Amino acid sequence: MKDRLINYFKKITNLTTEETEVLTESMVIKTFEKGSYLVKEGQFNSDTYFVLQGCVRQFRIIDGNDITTNFYTEEQWIISLENFEAETPSKFNLVCTEDTAVVVGDEQKAQELFKQFPRLEKVSRQIMETVFFEQQNFMTSYITDKPEQRYLKLLETRPNIFQRVPQYDIATYIGVKPESLSRIRRKLQEKG
Repeated sequence: MKDRLINYFKKITNLTTEETEVLTESMVIKTFEKGSYLVKEGQFNSDTYFVLQGCVRQFRIIDGNDITTNFYTEEQWIISLENFEAETPSKFNLVCTEDTAVVVGDEQKAQELFKQFPRLEKVSRQIMETVFFEQQNFMTSYITDKPEQRYLKLLETRPNIFQRVPQYDIATYIGVKPESLSRIRRKLQEKG
């Protein structure tokens, strides 16, 4: 399983044998059963996660409603930019929608790796930029697109998510009630 993260890094940069060995040895892998929480709203948590296997749903409870804000699947990073440097309680819940395995990243260990291998700090920055870019694209889409467009983008970019999470969670993710999602799906089926 550790190979998945090493292969991810190798897509970004060539790793030396020593870097590969140290990264592999330093990885902390945790497994969670379906329904387990990585983080609950209000907890202090500065860890990052790399999903090796499974699916994690990020959500908030707003006015008593459960609102999905993201889904994380294989080879995706779960990084809370707000908790990354400041010690503030999480505004989100992270729950496993499937049995899940993650590599847990710790900022202190990362800094030690950067001292030993300075170029890995650049790789880390590239990863942060990618995560930030993805989050910014989602926010822009949420503000500018209609729910049907958001549904179609999700279907186009992440089709497997529809088999992995309940329709209710998909509905809240695109910003509609479940019955509205049913209407969107019916309308799209009628179009062909």
